[in-house]
Amino acid sequence: MSIEISFEFFPPKNEKTAATLWRSVARLAPLAPEYVSVTYGAGGSTREKTHATVREIQTRTGLPTAAHLTCVSHTRDEVDALARSYWDNGIKKIVALRGDMPDGRPYRPHPDGYAYALDMVCGLKRIADFDISVACYPERHPESPGNHFDIGYLKRKTDAGASRALSQFFFDNDVFLRFRDRCAAAGIKVPLVAGILPVTNFSQLLKFAGLCGASVPDRLHRRFNGLDRDAETRHMVAFHEAITQVEALIGEGVTDFHFYTLNRAELTYAICHALGVRPRAPKPAAVA
Repeated sequence: MSIEISFEFFPPKNEKTAATLWRSVARLAPLAPEYVSVTYGAGGSTREKTHATVREIQTRTGLPTAAHLTCVSHTRDEVDALARSYWDNGIKKIVALRGDMPDGRPYRPHPDGYAYALDMVCGLKRIADFDISVACYPERHPESPGNHFDIGYLKRKTDAGASRALSQFFFDNDVFLRFRDRCAAAGIKVPLVAGILPVTNFSQLLKFAGLCGASVPDRLHRRFNGLDRDAETRHMVAFHEAITQVEALIGEGVTDFHFYTLNRAELTYAICHALGVRPRAPKPAAVA
């Protein structure tokens, strides 16, 4: 069974973090992922950095690169203009998200903007034939009234033109597999891509999980306990957890994986190597 991989990066904040990003890109690019994506900060706070990083990754590596776009704090005209700029510069892939408000404030749609991700998907498809990814939540979006609502909304996004759904990270495979079954029953036919977060920092993981509503099993608390200052052992445990999770998912027929790299290549590269993914020539990026 062949698998498809993709990687997520975030824009660097300064020269030091830029150096870390580009080392990671250089390490992972030879694995020729289907694409890589670049995140967009809360409230659109990294708009220009995201735009520049997307273009530079695609130019430097030839990898198809997806730009995250969010509804928060932008008018419809601003989002449309940015999308047209991406298309004109050969960026044909978009990750369309509602986004989060700055400082954890409750979400409020911009009065002149796209209210939610579904609206943005429809708008992007009117501009050009973008390849659009959207988010999905195996454990329920933290603001959702329930799983039934989540799946119904995901169906509307895919019916509107989304090509795939990228899952929030998870550590309990049964949660994802049950979600996959519910999506199939609802008639969702696009690939459900399993989001994998290799654990580079357990305290940071707990913060992320609290923000997005992802559960962290007791086994992870036990296995990472006492390793905050022991990076070598922590990385060995993290590799074991991630490769065990991914191999079990493959055994259940999952073929698409999106790695949240946090701009660190080591664990993601090792996991891909263990899965049989080897360096190869990258697929050419689409050109304008």
